Amino acid sequence: VQLQASGGGLAQAGDSLRLSCAASGISFSRYTAGWFRQAPGKEREFVAAIRYSGNVITNTDAVKGRFTISRDNAKSTVFLQMDSLRPEDTAVYYCAAGAGIILSNIRNSRAYTYWGKGTLVTVSS
Repeated sequence: VQLQASGGGLAQAGDSLRLSCAASGISFSRYTAGWFRQAPGKEREFVAAIRYSGNVITNTDAVKGRFTISRDNAKSTVFLQMDSLRPEDTAVYYCAAGAGIILSNIRNSRAYTYWGKGTLVTVSS
């Protein structure tokens, strides 16, 4: 099983970036896919998740309408569209996948079985 994240890089405040995460080795359409991030010196933080049904759960406090998660099951890929980037969005972004995650546990990183290596997003002011 492999999750390959891409799309990170340098951005200025107000810019947009689109992260992608391609999965292989699993029946991706049956999995909940999520994005987490970890800033230097901080704990890993839930960003957003999308269930196999397409139901979306977002960390509204942190990304409040600026980030959008989506998926393309035909391509076994999950996306994170990040608009109006801020310096505080600087972090390593990780994609993850898990099966059978109940809604109440979807923000818990321990609920996810498979993880990508992460892609660094740096936002300058």
